[in-house]
Amino acid sequence: MKFTAQQIADILEGDIVGDANVKVSKLAKIEEGVEGALTFLANPKYTSYIYSTKASITIVNKTFEPEDKISTTLIKVEDAYKSFSKLLEYYNQVKLNKFGVEQPSFIAESSSYGENIYIGAFSYIGENVTIGENVKIFPNTYIGDNVKIGDNSLVFAGAKIYSECIVGNNCVINSGAIIGADGFGFAPNEKGEYQKVPQTGNVILEDFVDIGAATTIDRATLGSTIIRRGVKLDNQIQIAHNVEIGKNTVIAAQTGIAGSTKIGKNCQIGGQVGIVGHITIGDNVKIQAQSGIGRHVKDNEVLQGSPALAYGDYNKSYVHFKNLPKIIKKFNDIEKSYGNS
Repeated sequence: MKFTAQQIADILEGDIVGDANVKVSKLAKIEEGVEGALTFLANPKYTSYIYSTKASITIVNKTFEPEDKISTTLIKVEDAYKSFSKLLEYYNQVKLNKFGVEQPSFIAESSSYGENIYIGAFSYIGENVTIGENVKIFPNTYIGDNVKIGDNSLVFAGAKIYSECIVGNNCVINSGAIIGADGFGFAPNEKGEYQKVPQTGNVILEDFVDIGAATTIDRATLGSTIIRRGVKLDNQIQIAHNVEIGKNTVIAAQTGIAGSTKIGKNCQIGGQVGIVGHITIGDNVKIQAQSGIGRHVKDNEVLQGSPALAYGDYNKSYVHFKNLPKIIKKFNDIEKSYGNS
């Protein structure tokens, strides 16, 4: 896809300084700009690169005035960073603007879908599936029986949505994600062998939920595993059965949450955090990376460590921990001096 400076300026409501007809077909950082690329300048520390960049078009703030000769065409806007982000979003929409049903694919006769749908090749759509309008399902995707997918949602290649699960409007499910696999439910018998406990619930993703690549969300034993509106999950996260995650909570990669834990709204959870089952984490909680959470957490707590401590207490304790060899040496020296006296 190629865009002229004039087309980009129209989208961003910006002013052109240079060639309005110059075309770009790719994006680049300003220090790596090449002919045919679009870039932007927002951070003043990168200003020097605008005089050497080979990028064909550069988005800049309206306040920018060059102090030397430049070869790039400028598009002047109120906020270069926000405008570039807006352009990235527009570019993504154009790039993903696919329609129709590719073959081979299987769609059960009992299923239905809305207008402007895209279903990629080798996809499987099971019985009684309901798919909304403007939904895009990319190749090699599995949608199980009785699944519901709301309007404007994206399901990327290779994702799996098991039967009975519900996906809201404007959701994004990235490649390799698995929604609704059985929860880890086993009960020991009198022989010490483990027998499977049937997992009869489902997973509910509310509106505007993003699920990262290779993230897994298990179906509930009974009822629903629920991911509330606006939740953002990174790649390779494990959400166990009957977990509930509150609105607008964000969780970084490789975090694991055990069964039946409830996490509040507006929480921020770092990477590689481990959270035990059957606890409640309050609203607005922040958990630092690689922490282990084994207790209930009140609203607004900030935690770090394994087992996790209050963030301030952890940092104070860590100072002493680093000095522990010196402290022990002093203690031993004192003990020796008393022993020799």
